[in-house]
Amino acid sequence: MGKYEWILYAVVAGLAWGTYVPLVGYGGKQLGGAPTARLLAILCIGVAYLLIGVLFPLFYLFVMTPAEQRPSVNTMGAIFAGCGGAAGAIGAICVVFATKAAPESQRLFIPPVIFGLAPILATLIGAFWHPIADSKGTGEPFHFQVQEALFQNWKLWAGVVLVGFGVVLVFLARGELEAAESKKSSSVTSSAPSNSASSAEETKP
Repeated sequence: MGKYEWILYAVVAGLAWGTYVPLVGYGGKQLGGAPTARLLAILCIGVAYLLIGVLFPLFYLFVMTPAEQRPSVNTMGAIFAGCGGAAGAIGAICVVFATKAAPESQRLFIPPVIFGLAPILATLIGAFWHPIADSKGTGEPFHFQVQEALFQNWKLWAGVVLVGFGVVLVFLARGELEAAESKKSSSVTSSAPSNSASSAEETKP
């Protein structure tokens, strides 16, 4: 694999997250329309996290890995890795609530909003935040630096701007669809009394 190994993992992550919102949306809908169905959907996600993110690493680290090859645990690494996990869990919970709260016709807009904002924020953070780590846990987590070579690559930032422009277009499209649905709903409501009045006239002797 060599230097291209990260591309494989990145593509797999994109495929997994790309199917994440539709799967959660359908699973939450299938679990029922009660308000507590959201919590049940979150519980199902938590079980998956437990199996993949907790039990498997524990088994691999403390059963399959020799003691001398096990990583050392330090406070700094545990804190930041835990914060990353908390951010992922909060995002998963928000996906559940978003798919539940959005009308059926607007659920299609959820993935581009999430996965449009996320890479922009991650790229901006990664461009300025360069924490220094070491195995002893005494690194410098709040190390910020501007890499001039990175900002000279116009293709990267053009891509970021285009992604942001795509998010804006999604919001505009959502607003247009919402306005069209509102107009359609109001026209149906306004025509209902006239239809009932005409029916009453027809039934008169």
